[in-house]
Amino acid sequence: MKILIAEDDQHTRAALCEVLRGEGYTTIDAPDGRAALELFHQHQPDFICLDVMMPHLDGYEVCRQVRRKNAQVPVLFLTAKAEEIDKVLGLELGADDYMAKPFGVREILARIRAITRRTGLLQKIDGMEQPFTMEDLRIEPAELRAYRDTTEIPLSLREVKILRLLWQRRGKVVDRDTLTDEAWGADYFPESRAVDQQISQLRKRVEQDPAHPRLIRTIHGAGYRFE
Repeated sequence: MKILIAEDDQHTRAALCEVLRGEGYTTIDAPDGRAALELFHQHQPDFICLDVMMPHLDGYEVCRQVRRKNAQVPVLFLTAKAEEIDKVLGLELGADDYMAKPFGVREILARIRAITRRTGLLQKIDGMEQPFTMEDLRIEPAELRAYRDTTEIPLSLREVKILRLLWQRRGKVVDRDTLTDEAWGADYFPESRAVDQQISQLRKRVEQDPAHPRLIRTIHGAGYRFE
């Protein structure tokens, strides 16, 4: 899922991109409203995070022009303008949600997940409509969640991609290069231990006993396997 970040503060923009990429999203970013519109037309992102106060064109005008071309793409405003009238204006222009600065990383990720669930966005762009089970774990890809009995386990997009790939190739070893291409994309080159670190974090979420994993088995020198 490709997310456009339009934000004039370089530090905030870079931090948002890093967090979202860490969750498995692809990001493109713009420092002002004019660049945001150009990237929107060039790349047709699946989701837009839009600052309100930006050079050249403000976020309201960007949202207005985006909506003329695409009524469906979700828009989340990120702004220091937190008065009620500002929120109402943003929502009436077609935004799906509105977050006031400063905001926490967990909150923005939760808002993006909520919007993608509500709009069925992941189903439309990633074909992740089908739930699947791994032993006693039921994974709902479109919700970015898993369930064990009544316990709900939130997952990142990257974690869902890894679980889905292992499930699709159950009984077979999936090597690290294949996992990297699936979870990060073929054009991205994470650090050499990134796959192993990601698997370690994922086991803490989905395995009943991460020290003795049953869902994601390590095949030394080859990769990982779900049986």
